[in-house]
Amino acid sequence: MKTLLLWVLLPLLLIQFIRMDVPATLSNDKHQEIDAPRKVMAILKRSCYDCHSNSLVYPWYAHIAPLSWYTQSHVQEGRHVVNFSQWKSYDKHKQLKVLRKLPKSLLVRMPLPDYLWLHPEATLSQEEKKILTDWANDLHKRLE
Repeated sequence: MKTLLLWVLLPLLLIQFIRMDVPATLSNDKHQEIDAPRKVMAILKRSCYDCHSNSLVYPWYAHIAPLSWYTQSHVQEGRHVVNFSQWKSYDKHKQLKVLRKLPKSLLVRMPLPDYLWLHPEATLSQEEKKILTDWANDLHKRLE
């Protein structure tokens, strides 16, 4: 039994030394952040900013490998897809692309179901999805 425990615990302890370097906070120029109505910003900050901004709060499990790798990988990918803290630095083509995909993303997979397990407060109601969708469609029309 001790040998089995050693073979299980030792690798778990050793992998804690393998770190990803995805910072929780990046330099934040407020002039680059997306401008949106107060209601939209409140929804974005509650349900989207933990993966799609320069300011996020890593939860306790984000410091324990292999969960840390999974979490930081999602943050890195999320920031790559859209970073609302850097919205104004995007060219018009990228902004339009994000706005075009946003309604479908909200319907199909955002926020990610595994994120919602530990963050139920980030769940979007149908009304909130409609608010974001209407806002994205309206902004898309104005940018075209």
